[in-house]
Amino acid sequence: MTSENGVPAGSPDKPPAGDEPAAAAQHAASADAASPQAATSADGQPGTVADGTVPASPVPTGPATDGESLGQRFLHHLWAANTVTVTALALLLAVVIGGVLMIVSDPEVLATYTYFFARPGDALGESWALVSQAYANLFKGAVINPDTVRAWAGGDAEWSAVFRPISETLTYTTPLVFTGLSVALAFRGGLFNIGAQGQAIIGVIVAALAGFLLPLPPVLHLVVAVLAGALGGALWGFFPGFLKARTGAHEVITTIMLNYVALYFLTWIIVQPGVQNEERPDAISRPVEATAQLPRLLGDGLRVHAGILLAIAATAAVAWLLNRSTVGFELRAVGANPDAARTAGISVTGTYVLLMVIAGGLAGLGGANMVLGSTANALTPLVAAQIGFDGILVALLGRVRPWGVALAALLFGALRAGGNAMQSSSGISLELVTVLQALIVIFIAAPALVKAIFQLRAARAARLQTSMAKGW
Repeated sequence: MTSENGVPAGSPDKPPAGDEPAAAAQHAASADAASPQAATSADGQPGTVADGTVPASPVPTGPATDGESLGQRFLHHLWAANTVTVTALALLLAVVIGGVLMIVSDPEVLATYTYFFARPGDALGESWALVSQAYANLFKGAVINPDTVRAWAGGDAEWSAVFRPISETLTYTTPLVFTGLSVALAFRGGLFNIGAQGQAIIGVIVAALAGFLLPLPPVLHLVVAVLAGALGGALWGFFPGFLKARTGAHEVITTIMLNYVALYFLTWIIVQPGVQNEERPDAISRPVEATAQLPRLLGDGLRVHAGILLAIAATAAVAWLLNRSTVGFELRAVGANPDAARTAGISVTGTYVLLMVIAGGLAGLGGANMVLGSTANALTPLVAAQIGFDGILVALLGRVRPWGVALAALLFGALRAGGNAMQSSSGISLELVTVLQALIVIFIAAPALVKAIFQLRAARAARLQTSMAKGW
């Protein structure tokens, strides 16, 4: 049954004839319901217009609103001063500044800027060619080289050549994971462990001595040498922890002094009878026996060794210790507020000693990897390199979180491996890699600077704070 205009009788769109007041009221109600302000039900939920449809939401003009789509919310939170955004932008700033330094340090490229306003294309083209080639070689030396992959696919290269870049990256990463965990763990407990370098040096010494002085069977020899390195580092960490607990001596001062003691002890012991290599006139020890060396994971052609597996296990163990164990809770409580922890019945002095022992053991493992792995097989004055001091940068970049430290160590390892390729292929100084590392840490440690440069929105402050040692 239909009306004269074709609308079905009883349709909600047209009230029955003769009910003009009701029709007017219904029309006004429909008009009000069609507006966003009135499109709500009595309980505050979104309502519907007269035809049963939900009215379109207004376009948000301010901060994030409930009407935003998932993509809009993602973009809103992406351009904020959160950890991920600040870290990514810090890397971008470091890369840009590094490119500027490349241009400034290259006389040929710099000469094109003397006539920049006459022919700007020359300067821009040469600058882009230099920087892009340098960073391309950095990537090829750290991750993968597409040219090598094509050569392998065509049968002109061995498979090991394809994995050589990532092998070098993991080789440099391994000791940095241990020293970074050492520094990060001390940070979480309220101590600034500057002595990771000295603890790593003692770990190198003890592991090497066990590696060429103890006549043991293969598997046992390796286990003893690794544990010896960890115990050597733990002992070197015990001294500043004990002094901190008993006398209140600041761990920064004591660990710095012990770094020098460890370094000079290394230079002295290398030249001692029974330790120095009798076939060499220079300061170098006897080589570590093959039974005490960490096995290589991808064959003799690639340097990556089983130490990377130990590094992953150590990262998981430290994460469990801090987040799942009673000891970890006590460490974090002492680091947050020693007075409150003492009031709660936690032994602050005992915690300081235990903290430095564990931190020293981790750094000692890092040192042991330097001499038992593929980096070196004998003691030299520079065998430990700067892994302890680099561990401080890794801990800061990883925001003193175990898995963050592992990722930061991987980045630093990639920079080091790629820096070697960049120097040999592009002629860029290897010191530029150190500059890049320093710039990354500077921007990571100063999120307010990154926020000001890119005009980021505010984020929760707790996400950007770095746990620093008390008293520093």
